Amino acid sequence: MLELRQARCLPCSGKPSPLPDAEQQELLKQLPAWQIIEIEGVARLQRVFHFGNFAQALAFANDIGKLAEAADHHPALLTEWGRLTVSWWTHSCAGLQLNDFILAARCDLLSETAEGLRQS
Repeated sequence: MLELRQARCLPCSGKPSPLPDAEQQELLKQLPAWQIIEIEGVARLQRVFHFGNFAQALAFANDIGKLAEAADHHPALLTEWGRLTVSWWTHSCAGLQLNDFILAARCDLLSETAEGLRQS
């Protein structure tokens, strides 16, 4: 099985298809704190990270922003007092691709060293 934390994102070309549900569920096993949700008919990977205050949540959002820019793949980020909700999906296929799972795993890696992060 592909180790998400070690994998590299690949550029999407054209209009890719979402990963099959069975493959999504297999990859999700490596991301126990994440869930697949559906918003407006589009599957997304989502996790809520908890912090001690707003500033820590905002700092972590900025760290994820740097990660997203480097990968040229951008999540939805909702920063609130003491929490950050991160949602990954691939706009061009209106669903989930491998890159979404890879970047979720990278968020988990970032969270292991994030200041003020409480287990979510």
